Amino acid sequence: MMINFFYDSYAIIEYINGNPNYKKYFVEYEGITTLYNVMEVYYSVLREEGEEKAKKALELFKPLIIYPSIEDLEKSMKFRLKQKKKKLSYADCLGYTLALKNKIKFLTGDEDFRDIQNVEFIK
Repeated sequence: MMINFFYDSYAIIEYINGNPNYKKYFVEYEGITTLYNVMEVYYSVLREEGEEKAKKALELFKPLIIYPSIEDLEKSMKFRLKQKKKKLSYADCLGYTLALKNKIKFLTGDEDFRDIQNVEFIK
């Protein structure tokens, strides 16, 4: 299996909500995410759609979870500090750092990432 993308919470939620611009990234390609991104997705779906759909989302994305190292956490917080004028979440910064580490694109539609290198920006 060749990993092509890091799936940001934004991208996962757009895919779950049926945004056609995201479909190919989840159907034709492979991706990874973190427990923290899945946590954000779970909460969003739980809030908007209820527990049953949230549990389905959790099961769907659980196999894609990777776990960061302490070094990954350090790098991600240094990245966040460099981007302090933007409102980037901890999970987003960690995901972006993991995308760089794994030499894959960071898939998101988050406006704060629009002009950052190594980002596949989709609305």
